[in-house]
This record gives sequence, C-alpha cells and structure tokens, in this order.
Amino acid sequence: MTRIAVLDDYQSVAAEFCDWSRVPGEVDVVEFHEHLGDEDAVAAALQGFDVVVAMRERTEFRRGLLERLPDLRLLVTTGMRNKSIDVEAAAERGITVCGTGSNATATVELTWALILGAARHVAQEDAGMRAGGWQQTIGTDLAGARLGVIGLGRLGSRVATIGQAFGMDVVAWSQNLTDERAAEVGVHRVEREELFATSDVVTVHLLLSKRTRGLIGADDLALMMHNAVLVNTSRGPIVQQQPLIDALTDGRIACAALDVYDEEPLPADHPLRTTPRTLLTPHLGYVTRGTYEVFYGEAVEDVAAWAAGSPVRVLAP
Repeated sequence: MTRIAVLDDYQSVAAEFCDWSRVPGEVDVVEFHEHLGDEDAVAAALQGFDVVVAMRERTEFRRGLLERLPDLRLLVTTGMRNKSIDVEAAAERGITVCGTGSNATATVELTWALILGAARHVAQEDAGMRAGGWQQTIGTDLAGARLGVIGLGRLGSRVATIGQAFGMDVVAWSQNLTDERAAEVGVHRVEREELFATSDVVTVHLLLSKRTRGLIGADDLALMMHNAVLVNTSRGPIVQQQPLIDALTDGRIACAALDVYDEEPLPADHPLRTTPRTLLTPHLGYVTRGTYEVFYGEAVEDVAAWAAGSPVRVLAP
C-alpha cells in the first residue's frame, strides 16, 4: 500500500479535487488541514509516508528534514518552482520531486481586487455598513492615475494590461527590464526612483531570490507619495517588513495591500495585523477553483506516473 500525505489543506477540499482511483494499487491518503509547524512537528507527522503532496512553499523540505523521512520516495509540489524544497538533497536520497502546472490569471485577479479595495476603501466601508454607518471615505480615481509595475514578467505584464484598460498611465521597472520589453507590453520603462516617486499605485511582481530579497526598503518607501498604495502579491520578503510598518504607522503612505508575508501563516500576534492603513489577505493569490483543479489534478497524475515507473514533470537539481 502507498501512503500519501497531503499537506496544508486549509479549506479541507483536497479530497474533492483529487481522484486517487487513478493511482495503481492500494493507497492510504491522509489530508492535513492545519499547518504542521516546525521541522520536528513535520518529521513526526510524516513518518511512514511514501508520498507527500506539498502546497506551494507552505512547508519547507530542507536536507535536515529529508534525512528524517526514511520512507519518503516522492515529493510533489504544486507549481513548477518551490524554493522551500532542497531538490538536490532529495535526489541524493533517491526521492523524486515532481511539480504541476499553474494558473497565471488567479494572482493577477487578486492583485486588482486589492488595488480596487484599497482605492475605494471597501473593507472600511463594509465594516461601517455592518455597524450601522453610512459613507465614511472618499475613493481614489484610477483613471488618469499612474500604475508602477515592478517586474514585467508573466504576471506583471497582465497586471499592466489591465491597468491600461482602467485608463491608467502604466510604467514599469525591474533590474533587467529593457525599453524593448516594456514597449512589447505597451508601457514605459522608468528608473526605480521615478517609479516610486510618481506612482499612485506600486505593485510588486518579482520572483523571490537572493537579488530581490529585501529589495524594497525605507529609501523606496520614503520616495512614495502620501496618497500612494503599495501592493504585494508576490513574496513577503521582497519588501522589508519593519520599514513598511513604520511608513504605515507614521502615515507616510496611504495603504499597503498585502497578500504575502515573511512568515506564513501570519502569527496571530504579528504587528501587521494591527498596523493601520493596511488591507490584508491570507496568501489567496492562487487560491481559486481553477488553480486547485490544476494543482491537485496534476498532483494525482504525478503520483500515478511515479507509481507506474514513469514519473512526469520531474524537477532536476
């Protein structure tokens, strides 16, 4: 019998999306609905499992943990990139690592939900209505405003295109962005300082790497206009956390709309939960039915192919 663990199934929906009858032989599937926590907790919970299906980067699989899981033979990650998995260490221990496809539109749509929610104070007005109140805020017009996109890749370019549909002046910057690439998307490349100083909305769409970790700090935030909004649906550590909290607390920027954090799940007592001028969502960028159909459907395919001796979508060290 093949024992399969499905991790971080927060909404208890993995069983709905996974058709394990496609896997040859008998299987015993256990879904974990709570985050398992630190390495000791993960190691204890996953003893005896042959296969682990991990949801994005929620749980780290470093060398030390992999050495404590002697029965593990297949590790599936949703998506084809996962910085939380030591693929080289897995290969050394004979553990196959496979990935899945993803849905590029889901995070883009949430980015715009956050931009619109911040511009029109949706959360504040909703709370006011439920408390018996009426109009409390004045919204910000997006038409004619400037949208600054940091990172013009697969997601950033889609966000930029939607910004143009709203009638926004869209500019972009990243460390390797060229004028030619920006022109392909129909936007203008500007220098980093200009983007922060002149954009009404700054939205981050970069991969987390050594080069981008802590990329946006106090100096960048100091350049932003007092009525500007910072949106981050990429990875929390790209924006330095304490300078952001300071800028929001002091009222130096209007709002930070965040879907990602340095530590996830965000601790209940984390200062961001009580920081003013924030709009917070719990890393929902990819959490849609369409994305889960791809993630879980292809995770089952990965397990079935591995069980049949012909693994697919294998991640090489």
